[in-house]
Amino acid sequence: MRQITFRVDALPSEPAIQTFLKARELEARGADVVHLEIGEPDFETPSHIRDALKMAVDSGQTHYCDSQGVRELREAIADRIASVRGVHVDPDTIVATPGLRPVLFYGALATLQEGDEGIYCDPAFAAFPAVIRFAGATAVPVPLRGEKGFRLDVEDLRRAVTPRTRLITLNSPHNPTGAVLSEEDLRVIEAIACEHDLYVLSDETYEEIYYGERPRSVIEFPELRKRSIVMSGFSKTYCMTGWRLGYAVLPADLVEPFVRLTANSVSCTNTFVQYAAVAALRSSQACVQDMVMQFRQRRDVLVDRLNRMPGVSCHTPSGAFYAFANVSGVGLPDTELARILLEEAGVAALAGSAFGECGRGYLRFAYTTSMENILKGMDRMEHVVSELPTVRTG
Repeated sequence: MRQITFRVDALPSEPAIQTFLKARELEARGADVVHLEIGEPDFETPSHIRDALKMAVDSGQTHYCDSQGVRELREAIADRIASVRGVHVDPDTIVATPGLRPVLFYGALATLQEGDEGIYCDPAFAAFPAVIRFAGATAVPVPLRGEKGFRLDVEDLRRAVTPRTRLITLNSPHNPTGAVLSEEDLRVIEAIACEHDLYVLSDETYEEIYYGERPRSVIEFPELRKRSIVMSGFSKTYCMTGWRLGYAVLPADLVEPFVRLTANSVSCTNTFVQYAAVAALRSSQACVQDMVMQFRQRRDVLVDRLNRMPGVSCHTPSGAFYAFANVSGVGLPDTELARILLEEAGVAALAGSAFGECGRGYLRFAYTTSMENILKGMDRMEHVVSELPTVRTG
């Protein structure tokens, strides 16, 4: 009997999409569901970006382009990095991709092989350990502990490194917890990566969604930058999730392999979308600032409501748009509580265990919906929790 290869078996189903589809099924049967499961901004793509896309189409930018990405976009990305980070980046070290998933795959495939180890933080977006395994390597978790605000313990990272380690993956601001790596964290990571001659893959897709000081980037640390794949994109910052556009800033030795991987997997990235992204980067960023201000207001209300519920506690995220609430005091497994909330109360959230062992006992709530919906969802959840006989209030 024919069998699917281990590589495909290593890839998980996308938990947010699966929950979203289940919620849609319930809605089709007449249920009213509050969607707190999908990490997708609920704002429209700004009009000037949409206008730029139409102009690009009308001007004939509808054909193949350089597999590395159009020059104008790579220059705009480099200029934006220089403006925000104060760091010069050569446009020739940037590769545009159709979303960020390709960067994860290309990064793992270019740096790992059978017998190697790749490190990821737990809890994690499920694609991180998946792409490490897909490349034939062993995925090694480093715990992020709720009692420490899900901050990386660099000593745990040191202990995870072995002679087989080839790659460290990072995500800051972090999905699902909203934690942010500090300057001190990044300096220690830089020292570890240099000492052991490791590559680093840093997912910074939420870099513009933060609520205090701007999160530091791997790209700001010279020795770390030389060995790092830094990935970001347009989905979250500019509400362009369906446009599928991301990019990687690469060490010189990985540019050509990434271009080859792009050419052999997707040929190139959508041309007219890239020209629209130039307008996103070179225009006013007021639309981003306004969006983040609304996310901050939603975050504060959501976290406050969660912390008032018996058996529930939630730290305040520093970035991204997720609240990762500890529901262990409710007395039910996170998967069961998530099921009850969806099927009986019409509240769609993600079980923390979908993000790894260290996420067990948590629920992730995406505050990418209106304040009205957030309040409705919290009212429903509070009713469910208060009715449970197993809840702990102490």
